[in-house]
Amino acid sequence: MARRERVVRMSVEQPLWRALTAYRVLTMVYADLLFAVNRGDFERPWIAAGFLAAMSAWTLATLPKVSGAARCTKRFLLVDLALALTGILLTPLADSDAQVQDGPTLPGIWTAGAVLAYAIKGGWRWAGFASSLVAVANIVERGEPSRDTLHNVLLVWVASIAIGYVVEVARASERTLARALEIEAATRERERLARDIHDSVLQVLAMVQRRGTALGGEAAELGRMAGEQEVALRTLVAGGLVRPSHLCEDASQGAVVRLVDEPDEEGGEDGEQDLRALLAPHAGSRVTFAEPGAPVMLPRPAAAELAAAVGAALDNVRRHAGPGARAWILVEDWPDEVVVTVRDDGPGIPDGRLAQAESEGRLGVAQSIRGRLRDLGGTAELVSVPGQGTEVELKVPRGKARR
Repeated sequence: MARRERVVRMSVEQPLWRALTAYRVLTMVYADLLFAVNRGDFERPWIAAGFLAAMSAWTLATLPKVSGAARCTKRFLLVDLALALTGILLTPLADSDAQVQDGPTLPGIWTAGAVLAYAIKGGWRWAGFASSLVAVANIVERGEPSRDTLHNVLLVWVASIAIGYVVEVARASERTLARALEIEAATRERERLARDIHDSVLQVLAMVQRRGTALGGEAAELGRMAGEQEVALRTLVAGGLVRPSHLCEDASQGAVVRLVDEPDEEGGEDGEQDLRALLAPHAGSRVTFAEPGAPVMLPRPAAAELAAAVGAALDNVRRHAGPGARAWILVEDWPDEVVVTVRDDGPGIPDGRLAQAESEGRLGVAQSIRGRLRDLGGTAELVSVPGQGTEVELKVPRGKARR
């Protein structure tokens, strides 16, 4: 059974939630103490006492809600912000002099906690929404806003949006780090499997090739097939381009190992695929694969169709160029297009042979190669000189392939 490595993820925003929890409790206590000290200055202290009692009960009862993003629901955020706005608008009813003296509102700086919850939960856009409502409530409460009021409103607005933006950046960094850790774990697992393959399968295949060649006859053919399998597996181990999902072997036709790349669960059909990963399994003792050394990224459907066209070209080499023919695959990655060239050293295609095959209903080149490239907005050019082999050049423009 393959050993699995678990990647432990720690949320970078969790400290912000803990800080918000402490902030809400401390500002609640501060608002209660401020009212207790200045109780005699209120014209209607019962309004202030009733609101602060409700605010304190709500704060203590909802402490679990601000312990993490999963528990902090949209409904909680709406009720929390509504409570803060209600306290701001109730301030003139509890103390009419608050408008004249430009004093603190009933919730005071506790209101900033409600706005910060929006920032941590939803980023800078949510923070801008909540802080704008608080700004409007403060301006309505003051009637004629003073310089201090506008200063405080602007401070809350800018600070909350800045915190929300920082949270979004932190989340993106966390996802990048988690992905890097997963890739590192997968790389270590692939290296372990490569060692196991080298110590077992590759050595067995090499032994079969040597013994089969020495025995001759049918054993020599088996040895040749084992050699092709060994080359294909060594290409996989050395490059690490694909994840083997299954092996297909056809002993009657001497087919080499075909490794099918599993689609990335996160990318799906809308993601991109490294074209090298789809073409590398074709490499063998009679097929040479040359690539740029850097990922050749194409949209998944385009990469799959281009790889299928290359496979069709190699099938034609195996069928028509003879058992001893060699083939070469060259991948070129240009800014505006991707070019894949498949060349062989077979006898070439006689003049008029392709037109005759198409008229007879054999549409291998017409549909499997040219049809696929035409659907991608690309071109397939075939050049063949009798006695000098055949060259198929496949071009896929990047812009059309994305569409």
